[in-house]
Amino acid sequence: MDKNSKIYLAGHQGLVGSALERHLRTRGYNNLLTRRFDELDLRRQDAVEEFFQQFQPEYVFLAAAKVGGMWANYLRPGEFIYDNILIQSNVLEAARKYAVKKLLFLGSSCIYPKFAPQPIKEENLLQGELEPSNQAYAIAKIAGIAMCQAYRAQYGCNFIAIMPNNLYGPGDNFHPENGHVLPAMINKFHQAMLTRSPQLYLWGTGTPRREFLYVDDLATACYFLMKHYDEADIINVGSGEEYSISELAAMVAAIVGYQGEIIWDSSKPDGTPRKLLDASRINALGWHSRVSLWEGLKVTYDWYLKNL
Repeated sequence: MDKNSKIYLAGHQGLVGSALERHLRTRGYNNLLTRRFDELDLRRQDAVEEFFQQFQPEYVFLAAAKVGGMWANYLRPGEFIYDNILIQSNVLEAARKYAVKKLLFLGSSCIYPKFAPQPIKEENLLQGELEPSNQAYAIAKIAGIAMCQAYRAQYGCNFIAIMPNNLYGPGDNFHPENGHVLPAMINKFHQAMLTRSPQLYLWGTGTPRREFLYVDDLATACYFLMKHYDEADIINVGSGEEYSISELAAMVAAIVGYQGEIIWDSSKPDGTPRKLLDASRINALGWHSRVSLWEGLKVTYDWYLKNL
């Protein structure tokens, strides 16, 4: 993949896609293909095939997906499994049909079992039951992994699949119900500060532990793997930093400036008790995350204030 290669960024307006576009453009890649949802609905096979036939992309970053937090996954599991299976199936098939040189598929750490050994290794996939709250989304992503591997085995397609952990950063979805835990928390703390609320309620017990990866770190990993990784096996991408949800809440409160009381609603689900990825494989190849959670949170909150 060189500076003149024709590169399709599927999902360029999303959290990951926008970070990828920033990273590629700063490196001098300007022959980028992008389409908004209203211009190209990736759920429509005919539209996807027409796009690939017309523009003949050489490389594809498949970051397009229907994503959301625990509550969104709980309320709309049918949408999450239907939309994601259609999006990835249509893009992967068109990439095969029109001889894309290489494709990178973005998976998710939710593909791993709820009680997987920690830190989670790539071989732990399908070794236990999934977390029920986002099972539909996880099954869709597992299907995408299987499709990448099947197309490699049958057709010789150079499709790779990477598994990042919990992502955050500029361009995130800060909706209190549809967003993931970190951006939703930023929004909630900010609103509580504005209204001078003396108390703030958060879901669960605060005890689950999570690893967070700054999205621009992920963008560097995607670029690195597109250049240096060509294997069928999935590969984890993580920061190696792990925090409890209560520790995360304290950090967000400090950055936002909220000084009220945090009350944990234990009647609400916690989700997976712990989720830390083993990133030793990508680290051994030469990639490491660089942005700490505190640093990334400050940048993310600044973006939130300027844009939302």
